[in-house]
Amino acid sequence: MVREPAVKPLTAFSYVTFDVVGTLIDFEGAIKGGLAEIAALEGREIDGEAALSVYRDARYEPGAGRYPDDLGRCYSKIAAAFDLPDTEAYRQLMIDRVGDASPFPDSVAAMMKLKARYKLIAMTNARRWAFEKYEAKLGFPFWAGFTTDDTGTEKPDPAFFHQVFEHVAKDGGDKDDILHTAQSQYHDIGISRALGMTNAWIQRRHAQAGYGATIEPEAFTEPDYHFHALIELADAAEEAFDV
Repeated sequence: MVREPAVKPLTAFSYVTFDVVGTLIDFEGAIKGGLAEIAALEGREIDGEAALSVYRDARYEPGAGRYPDDLGRCYSKIAAAFDLPDTEAYRQLMIDRVGDASPFPDSVAAMMKLKARYKLIAMTNARRWAFEKYEAKLGFPFWAGFTTDDTGTEKPDPAFFHQVFEHVAKDGGDKDDILHTAQSQYHDIGISRALGMTNAWIQRRHAQAGYGATIEPEAFTEPDYHFHALIELADAAEEAFDV
């Protein structure tokens, strides 16, 4: 665990907002697993980390579509890069595999602990059909959930965050009552800092080089809290409340 001095103690928050894909759900593992399945069917092997880089670049091209439907179009780029057949069946296989991605091993237990202390809010760049699958696998921990279908935009657009602020305001809270928790420096940590939120960076790729399937930020944002796994945040919260 790596924890930086924070602006506010963990007991000061009423809400925890979450990036879902990449923080709670292992979408990189699902991408690599789907591609390995296709490669095996074709009698080949594929470098999963290299494929994530191709996906990342394709994902942020104009017109890529919303996650995880974007896996169909992005698979075409990966297929071209690794000499795999580009078929409609394989595109759909990738959408299905990533839509059914599993939680990280610590996610369910961590969310159960955090739910006992806070109102949990999902803020995901996934479409709602995928989020509903992820939410079920996580054990339905959320008090509220916002997807790209609900907001009409994707993080790091501030408009996504402002819709959440408005929802919290209806409950009598404000952004100072929120701890924003995420793995993506680009989509979450940088913009949450710019909006004046307290944040917790869950560095899921701490043992791996690079940013994987997530776009690299122009500048690194030092987080208020820094953990290598979500369960570390949950345990720290329990410790703080029990003092």
